[in-house]
Amino acid sequence: MRGVRAPQIVSETSEPPHPDPLPSGERERDAECTNKENKMPDLKTVHIDLPARTEDLRRLEIGSVAYLTGRLFTAREGVYKHAIEDGAGMPAGKDALGTANFHCSPAASVNPDGSYTVGAVTATASFRFAKWLDGWFKMSGCNVIIGKGGMTSATYRRFFVPNNAVYLTTVGYGTGALLGRGITRVAGVYWLEELGLAQAVWVLDVEKFGPFLVESDLAGQSLFERENAKIAPGLDKLYAGTRPATMRRYGETDDKTEEVI
Repeated sequence: MRGVRAPQIVSETSEPPHPDPLPSGERERDAECTNKENKMPDLKTVHIDLPARTEDLRRLEIGSVAYLTGRLFTAREGVYKHAIEDGAGMPAGKDALGTANFHCSPAASVNPDGSYTVGAVTATASFRFAKWLDGWFKMSGCNVIIGKGGMTSATYRRFFVPNNAVYLTTVGYGTGALLGRGITRVAGVYWLEELGLAQAVWVLDVEKFGPFLVESDLAGQSLFERENAKIAPGLDKLYAGTRPATMRRYGETDDKTEEVI
């Protein structure tokens, strides 16, 4: 049953509303100017087919938005360690796995008929993978790495640039289900018994999978480092006069320049 709206009571002593000081034409022009001033710049959007060709990756500029269509595979730190440190190598060839690696944990389940369903994928922080990258690129042949938070430009220049590879980052938190909509099929799974559901290698066919931000391009530039360089000089002024936090995020320092932005 739909509720009945109560009648609005207006005080007898209330003043009438003030007249708008601007004629309607001037008000509309003023609003239009304000909207233009506050409008965010349009982000370049690029759709990439996987496996990605180097000439396609050249179209990716840091800060642009990327969507992927084709085949990729998941691999967390357990896979990197098993493949490189344990000497297991890759579980399959590039034709089966693809050349795009997502640092993530899929929300995966095994169906009664033995097939698999992945409804969502949640990225994990990529800085932990840097120590394996030299061996990983040589072994996997990947040229697209997807994850969360990025790495340093030094890491990109050292490992990504020689392999014509780029790094794409997820956009904020809570996008796992959104990314899940782009998964069209689970093409295979490897090392399920050895590593478990979260750490196994899941091979996914995807369509318009994203959005992702281009954090590193083929030149090894870093979007996060570029933007942090703009923000960091003003941090002291921003926090000037504030008291130390009662509950600290890290509990180790009051130096705001050491925070992760």
